[in-house]
Amino acid sequence: MKTEIIDQEKLSKRDMAYEVINLIPDYASINLGIGMPTMVAEHLPKEKHVMIHSENGVLGVEGRPLESKVSATLINAGKETVSIKDGASFFDSAMSFGMIRGGHLDFAILGGMEVDINGSLANWMIPGKKVTGMGGAMDLVNGAKTVVVMMSHYSKHGDSKLVKKCSLPLTGKAVTDYIVSDQGVFKIENDRFKIIKCTRNFYDKERDNELYL
Repeated sequence: MKTEIIDQEKLSKRDMAYEVINLIPDYASINLGIGMPTMVAEHLPKEKHVMIHSENGVLGVEGRPLESKVSATLINAGKETVSIKDGASFFDSAMSFGMIRGGHLDFAILGGMEVDINGSLANWMIPGKKVTGMGGAMDLVNGAKTVVVMMSHYSKHGDSKLVKKCSLPLTGKAVTDYIVSDQGVFKIENDRFKIIKCTRNFYDKERDNELYL
């Protein structure tokens, strides 16, 4: 399949959310990590039939609530207020993690610090910096049927977050299926990052890089 070239310098976070949504079929169950992945819920088309799970015990999350409907008792795992759809259900953490560890979630959409050519993901800590906790990421990457990492492509120092081998502590080994970054959509395939689509800027800059062949 020929790489699709996007005639943009970089994708906006909204563009990235739509690219993630395009990877998810109707009637899938999905879990959204904190930060950038929560934008997926905000941009889901009404005709897209999915159920969003939050590991603190909700199935049926929607986007952010209207100010008039905010409830302090309706939050996601990142402690952000959310709205819920008709048919939503609530349960305790034991049941929630039983769903995750039992392989009952179709997709996990997570942020990332590094992903390597084997699909290993580092997203929970940087040594020497304060860590608030690993959350449910280690369970999600091993329990969800498909793992999509949604992140900026380059670090603040300009280094690619797609690497030959992760240098940061791993969240999971060989767990990532797709990466959606502000430079395109990539699939882990045969120990390479297969470019599904990318920006013209990325294509011109990185196409000779051996990691992407």
